This record gives sequence, structure tokens and C-alpha cells, in this order.
Amino acid sequence: MPSAGAGEFVNPVLRGNFADPHVIAVDGKYFAYATGNLTYDIQFSTSSDLVTWAPTDEALTKRPFWQPSSSGLTWAPEVAQTSAGFVMYYTARDVQAGKQCLAIAVSAKPEGPFADSSEKPFLCQYDLGGSIDPSPFVDTDGKRYLLWKNDGNCCGMRTRLFMQGLSDDGLQLVGDVKDLGVENDRPWERNLIEGPNLILQDDVYYLFFSANDYNSRNYAAGYATSDTLFGPYKDAAENPILASDETAAGPGGQTMVEVRDGEWWILYHAWDTKRIGDSIGGERSMWLDELVFEGGRVRVEGPDVGPQQAPRA
Repeated sequence: MPSAGAGEFVNPVLRGNFADPHVIAVDGKYFAYATGNLTYDIQFSTSSDLVTWAPTDEALTKRPFWQPSSSGLTWAPEVAQTSAGFVMYYTARDVQAGKQCLAIAVSAKPEGPFADSSEKPFLCQYDLGGSIDPSPFVDTDGKRYLLWKNDGNCCGMRTRLFMQGLSDDGLQLVGDVKDLGVENDRPWERNLIEGPNLILQDDVYYLFFSANDYNSRNYAAGYATSDTLFGPYKDAAENPILASDETAAGPGGQTMVEVRDGEWWILYHAWDTKRIGDSIGGERSMWLDELVFEGGRVRVEGPDVGPQQAPRA
């Protein structure tokens, strides 16, 4: 394994199962949340520099009756700071319906504990296979929105990306559901797209997503762009922009962080191919690479096993 020199780091930055990471910055500290493992329903970790992370802990301490008491079906948390505190949007199983749906939990602190006291899912497109992978977004006018995908791949249906407005406190859906015009219609995407994330850069909306089978080397990430919030979004010709190489397999489940004005980094999970050989298995660790915007296009400087220059403070 390569070693890092002064001001450098090597991937992965957080070893162990830490899939579908989402990272926010609060008061000069980074908080990362991830899909559950065999110990925790929703994991979290903290860092001062995006490179060195604390041991993971449980973030979601109270779940409602409509979810199973214990399962591997609690996924893809993302957190937004609002007037209500810190609101976690996540994926959970509606036991009665047998579908994956969106849920919310709230905490006064970014590290939790988060509690979900709901009596039913926050949102669920039952007729489209369910709904998963929620992702909050705040536009330049301060209005809040939630993105997600329908879980159609569970049932032989196409998957699409959707958006709906949120109340100022992030606890209620408002307005109509918008179809963003993006679906799994490219060969590299195979039977699904998922994990949407939206950022605005230089007056262009960049809609990132992952696609294909998460448990294979074919899992990868791409993006689509639009000049308007609700699209329609157009797939980038160079997709996928993050794909397997000889050191990382099935990279995806991405989140983006701007550490300085115009300096962006992408965090994502990937299987460690050096450790597991050609087969897919083991753990999905968290990786960090630079995200570069140039002329309306995006490229990821990775997967890069390093050593590479660490994000600037």
C-alpha cells in the first residue's frame, strides 16, 4: 500500500463498510453518514479535514413501528440543517407494503441521536416500486427540495429521478412532484439509476447519480445537466465519469463537498479490488477524490489510490 507524505493522503479514507456516504460541514467539522452495517442502522463519523475519520457510531436511535425492528434495509441517509435542527432523510422498509420508502428523523445535533416518530413513510411511490435514496437540495433563493428515485428495478420497471419542494423546516413536502427527465436508458446504466445529488455551479445544475448493479464492477457514477432547476436534464456524453479500475471496484453512492470557493471533492464508496481480487465482496469503504468543473463538464480525478494532495483547509 502506498504511504502518504506531508499534506497528502491515500484512499480509502475510511475503511470498513461505509456505503452511500453523505457529508455535511458544520462549524468547521465534517459529519459523514452512511448506510447501516451489521452493527448500526445508520452510521456516522466525523473529521476535521475529510481525510482522517473517527470510528463509526450509531446515528439513528429511534425508528417507528412501520419499519422492521432489525434488517439490512435501512439505506442512504442524507442530512440537512434547517430551523427544525438537523433533518435526516433516509430509506427504510414499509413492512406492511413490502416496499422501500423515504423516511425522516430529526436531531438537535449533527451527530445525533436522530429520532423518527412517524406513523407512516414520508414519501413512497408504491405504484412505481417504492422510493429510495433521498437527497436534499437548497437553491439560490433559499427554497428547499428533495430528490429521490423510484425503486422500479425491484419490480421490472424503469427507474427515474424525481424532485419535490420542501417546507422551510424541511419536515413537509410542498408543491407537485417533478419528473427530472432522467432514466436508465443508456447501456452503461443497465437496469437502474439511483443515488441522485444536485449541485449548482456557474449557473448550471449538475445532477449526479449512480447506475448499474452495486455488487458488480459495472457500478459507476455519471451526471446530467440543465440550465433550470426542474430540467429536463441531459445526460453527459462522457458518462460514466467514475468507474472501476484496478484498485477500486463498483464506485458510486457519491456525495460532493465544496471545501473552498470552487474547490470540490467527491466522496463515494468502492470495493477494494486489491484486497478481494477479481470477485466482488468484502467491504465498501469510503474514498475521496477531487471533482473538477471545466467548460460545463465534470471529471473525477480518480479512483486514485494515491498518494495525492489533501484538500486545502
